[in-house]
Amino acid sequence: MTFSVAVSGASGYAGGELLRLLASHPDLEVRTVTAHQNAGQKLIAAQPHLRSYGDLVLQPTTPEVLAGHDVVFLALPHGKSGEVTEHLAPETLVIDCGADHRLESETDWAAFYGGEHYGAWTYGVPELPRTTGDQRADLAASRRIAAPGCNASTVALSLAPGILAGVIEERDLVSVLAVGPSGAGKSLKVNLLASEILGSASPYAVGGSHRHIPEIQQALRAAGATSPTISFTPMLVPMSRGILAVSTARIVPGTDAASIRRAWETAYDGERFVQLLPEGDQPRTADVQGANTALIGLSIDEAAGRVVVTAAVDNLVKGTAGAAIQSANIALGLPETTGLPVNGVAP
Repeated sequence: MTFSVAVSGASGYAGGELLRLLASHPDLEVRTVTAHQNAGQKLIAAQPHLRSYGDLVLQPTTPEVLAGHDVVFLALPHGKSGEVTEHLAPETLVIDCGADHRLESETDWAAFYGGEHYGAWTYGVPELPRTTGDQRADLAASRRIAAPGCNASTVALSLAPGILAGVIEERDLVSVLAVGPSGAGKSLKVNLLASEILGSASPYAVGGSHRHIPEIQQALRAAGATSPTISFTPMLVPMSRGILAVSTARIVPGTDAASIRRAWETAYDGERFVQLLPEGDQPRTADVQGANTALIGLSIDEAAGRVVVTAAVDNLVKGTAGAAIQSANIALGLPETTGLPVNGVAP
């Protein structure tokens, strides 16, 4: 069976990555693409690398245009998805790649985003360890899915196994990330210009202000944390795409090295897209570019009494579009890996 698909926000980076992956998907057929300012143009005018969609024209982003499809992917700025989703039919599978439906807490939404809170949907990270239930079972039963924030899912996948197994403490968590500017979207901003980024690295959203913090805490609570606290600092670096996250956590006293490693091995045993590297190996962003793969390295800093978790993902694939399609596959009853590359692009 072929499912009809509409992609909203198709002229942006996340929308373009959705389309690139969907072009190779045997069961999902893109029939409609929408945009805002670029509506009326051919898709390839905004996404010239997507040559297989040469005949598609960007239409306005309205509920009427999106109606009638089996699957709707939304890649819109925060505050914009909710305005559309409430008008879509309940039987339509809707995957929001924006932030509007990620947070369960209305208080967190008000503090970090502001505006109307549209309510939380099923979280689109199938591999996320949980204390109760099963993330994949929830996705299979859902017609409303919130794809993750790229930084948030990277950090959550890094730390959740240790929380779940009780081998790391939930307080004094620290994550520092090197992030490519494509994670900030396609809108023109001075700090994202090549002349500002090339040859430089710069922190942003410093001091606990990044919008992905409550999303990380929410995921860690699902893994068993009660009141997780995390110091989270991202840095813009001169690579177009990719995230390298270095997360550290205090080791629960009395926990041995074998128990620590076993926690991550157990969490990701058999997972195709989240892979724990052999002891001593560290991930590189180059190895996940273009792939729906998260590579995780695990080390123990005995002198500091901390676990060090390093994780590399492509922010546009496993961080956003790949996670959305992976979740859609589950919800549609398709093999989870359909249409998703596990291999990166090199050099």
